[in-house]
Amino acid sequence: MSRIDESLPFHPVRIALLTVSDTRTPGTDRSGDTLAARIEEAGHVLAARAILPDERGQIAGQLRHWVADPEIDVVISTGGTGLTGRDVTVEAHRDVYEKEIEAFGTIFALVSYETIGTSAVQSRATGGVANGTYLFALPGSPGACRDAWDRILKLQLDSRHMPCNFVEIMPRLGEGRTG
Repeated sequence: MSRIDESLPFHPVRIALLTVSDTRTPGTDRSGDTLAARIEEAGHVLAARAILPDERGQIAGQLRHWVADPEIDVVISTGGTGLTGRDVTVEAHRDVYEKEIEAFGTIFALVSYETIGTSAVQSRATGGVANGTYLFALPGSPGACRDAWDRILKLQLDSRHMPCNFVEIMPRLGEGRTG
């Protein structure tokens, strides 16, 4: 399984956090607050935070803005990953991805199944890479955000995580890119 090698240095990453919702405000964004607290508790930097409505073009535009920013290593969004007509976050992410991390959604479904059973089938959580930046789209519930962070992202964004982690390959994400 996985472990943290305490003999290795911890390298904090800079994370932008996007909440996608037609109704949430900074005062009611429990999922965003859950992630922000966990990001900082883990020793990472909350580099930016925003709330946008469920509008594919606006979401993709914000994602592109952040992946173009050399001061942002990771983008995490919460909300808009379900099956309803207004749930367009996954499509917006895929508009931006250069490569999708297919196993992220699979592992998230496995983790979610342990918590919510077969209801996990309704999530379309996704991950990908664009311009050397990781992007992850999580469901909008605080529980789903806790599960994704605590069971997947906290470990993969820890440079000491063995046998491998996302941080160690960050310098190589742009290899082979043209233009």
